Amino acid sequence: MTHETILILDFGSQYTQLIARRVRELNVYCEIHPFNHYPELTPAVKGVILSGSPYSVRDGLLAPSPLPALRNKVPLLGVCYGAQLLAHESGGSVEASAIREYGRANLKHVNINSPLMADISQHSQVWMSHGDTILALPENFEVVASTADVEVAGFSVKGEPTYGIQFHPEVYHSTEGMKLLKNFVVDICGCSQDWTPASFIDDTVAWLKDTLGNDKVVLGLSGGVDSSVAAMLLHRAIGKNLYCIFVDNGLLRKNEFEKVLDSYLHLGLNVKGVRAGERFLQRLAGVTDPEQKRKIIGNLFIEVFDEEAHHIEDVKWLAQGTIYPDVIESVSVKGPSATIKSHHNVGGLPDFMKLKIVEPLKSLFKDEVRIVGRTLGIPSFIIDRHPFPGPGLGIRILGEVTAEKVRILQEVDEIYIEGLREHDLYNKVWQAGVILLPVQSVGVMGDERTYENVVALRAVNSTDGMTADWSHLPYEFLAKVSNDIINKVRGVNRVVYDISSKPPATIEWE
Repeated sequence: MTHETILILDFGSQYTQLIARRVRELNVYCEIHPFNHYPELTPAVKGVILSGSPYSVRDGLLAPSPLPALRNKVPLLGVCYGAQLLAHESGGSVEASAIREYGRANLKHVNINSPLMADISQHSQVWMSHGDTILALPENFEVVASTADVEVAGFSVKGEPTYGIQFHPEVYHSTEGMKLLKNFVVDICGCSQDWTPASFIDDTVAWLKDTLGNDKVVLGLSGGVDSSVAAMLLHRAIGKNLYCIFVDNGLLRKNEFEKVLDSYLHLGLNVKGVRAGERFLQRLAGVTDPEQKRKIIGNLFIEVFDEEAHHIEDVKWLAQGTIYPDVIESVSVKGPSATIKSHHNVGGLPDFMKLKIVEPLKSLFKDEVRIVGRTLGIPSFIIDRHPFPGPGLGIRILGEVTAEKVRILQEVDEIYIEGLREHDLYNKVWQAGVILLPVQSVGVMGDERTYENVVALRAVNSTDGMTADWSHLPYEFLAKVSNDIINKVRGVNRVVYDISSKPPATIEWE
């Protein structure tokens, strides 16, 4: 089934993915494409949103313009740069703002007779983020919203369903942004809001049945959200023809291999657990460089996975838990990313594994994957699991990875993570973990001096991991966890808490 679609043409804005997520919250399917490479306008395409951009329309750096092929074909909504492009290319005046306009503002004029501004309150709060402004509109354009500082905060084009706004409705600071997006997507574009988790599951299972037939499929499970949801969708479609391999690299959380493997078996998955921790530790001996550690862990995973996959006869497909942000990154308006993280679970496969690729989740954002997973009945401890790096604890042990360091970190991590759960904090942070530092410090335990390890606790709040703020965990909780760690884990005598945000720091330390 082909769903009604809103296309978002990306001009490089940091908010583009957020626009897509907001549209999908309205139960309307949408896709992001570079402004200079987008699909043809089929009947399923009900409207197009032009994103913001770090560039200026005055510089002419982003060319050719998509507007000649779009105007009067489908409803258009230009956001920030998109609005300026619509005005500029129709003969309006766009100039550098006398004062750079960033942050909260309030509408002082709203034309509620405009379909775009229907039911938007006078004085509604909006979020501005632009260095240029529209000073004069073309003749057939009319103002539909203004602020105290921005005369043309919103406009419409007479006689055609084309609109532009200089603020960002997708950010939560724009208090009626969702109402405006609904006005465009539902009322102007006429979308029926039928794209739901249940419809996604039905459509995807039907597509998988049709695509895979009776072929065998192999999937590497990680215990994480993406691979688990991909596995359940495939299981619904092809049953026992799905062969799952869950590799224990010895760098998982304490008892996680047994716990997750048991859950997979209870879900009815055809899964084989492979213990390979000793091989990983042997290969990592003496290695301290973070990137080298990642590559060793990734390459050895592929080795182990490949060995196990060769025990299955006549496999035709490799399934992967690729999600939509991975797809967007590879075809972004700025071109493929210069640096691809090398710690994905399956970062690449040997040429001799001549398998076709199937990616059931490649149209979903992370939060949508979780919703689909809940609908499929996957246990909450898997679905609500914090993001966990592919190399596992291997990159949370700074320096060389040894069995003793893994033991220490697993013990500390369990106290911290279970403490978050017990104090109802786990689901209030986006990601939490512990880093074992290559530092030893002096301490006193009883009447003895100690010289033992330092661990750093990390907890951040984020939506997608691109930016993150450190979580303000209660002092009482941190005090209790610190005390528990030092008293219960042999080898640790000091606990610190990381209060760095991303940027400039990163979430992981390696």
